[in-house]
Amino acid sequence: MADVLSQNEIDELLSAISTGVVSAENIKQEQKQKKIKLYDFKRPDKFSKDQIRTLYMLHENFARLLNTYLSAHLRTMVQVSVASVDQLTYEEFIRSMPNPSVISIFEMRPLSGNALMEINPAIVFSIIDRLFGGIGTPPAKARELTDIEQSIVARLLNKAMDCLQEAWRQVVNIEPRLEAIESNPQFTQIVPPNDMVVIVTLQTRIAQTEGFINLCIPYLVLEPIMPKLTTSFWVASSIARAGSQTNTALLQKKLERTLVPLTVELGKITVTVGEMLDLTVGDVIRLDTRVDDELAVIIGQHQKFRCKPGSSNNRIAIQITQPIGEEEDEHE
Repeated sequence: MADVLSQNEIDELLSAISTGVVSAENIKQEQKQKKIKLYDFKRPDKFSKDQIRTLYMLHENFARLLNTYLSAHLRTMVQVSVASVDQLTYEEFIRSMPNPSVISIFEMRPLSGNALMEINPAIVFSIIDRLFGGIGTPPAKARELTDIEQSIVARLLNKAMDCLQEAWRQVVNIEPRLEAIESNPQFTQIVPPNDMVVIVTLQTRIAQTEGFINLCIPYLVLEPIMPKLTTSFWVASSIARAGSQTNTALLQKKLERTLVPLTVELGKITVTVGEMLDLTVGDVIRLDTRVDDELAVIIGQHQKFRCKPGSSNNRIAIQITQPIGEEEDEHE
């Protein structure tokens, strides 16, 4: 309900207009102007508890997929689990990373913007040592990756991107793509320092080496799909996907048992009604095809294959020679 002005407020407003302090035109222009949405920079938009819970469940699946891949690839015991899902400013996250570190910048198409995956150097060098034939012991002091090591890590990260894509499929189909690998956190300014980000921390253990893998996803990247980041949507999507797979298998079985008419056209000939009426037993009709010509196999009302007639086990049979394309079928 609109606010009601008192008589004193009405008198003051009329007095201001008559004296020129307030212009009627200015009042009309203000009414026509677009309404401005208030935004408090001290309290920016945040993820709700339900959205944090959904992200936790999504990345639990990611942790399982990554755990399976690393265990098979490194041929050793690997444990990857979600330690926490927190929200903080991007500046706070950057300050918490060691230098040097292993930071991968990747896209999450069709979502706009970039995200980060920061892997503790001890974990990275343990993986590299294991792939080079060692027991997975990292160096005493962290250092930057060499060109060969960076190539190996890039291959590992691309596989991690595939695991991330599979985990996110419950909510939205994304295509993560690795953009760059950095060692200095100061060179990874993907969003302004005060923007909110969600940090998914994965506790990782490879042999005797322990460390963390941090996924940093800005709020601006997830903003278009925020309504989907709810527990109810995630559960409904899982049920619908499982039901869809069951229905697909059921339909496929029914289609495989469906009977369709299949005929082979030996040839064509045009006769008059009188000639057809005069046909008797023993007459020979000459068709427009030769003995060595390929015949058309008609399924339903469309020609689908070419074949040659013959016999098999004293029965009339055909041998499929080639399929007929749609353009050839339409032309005929």
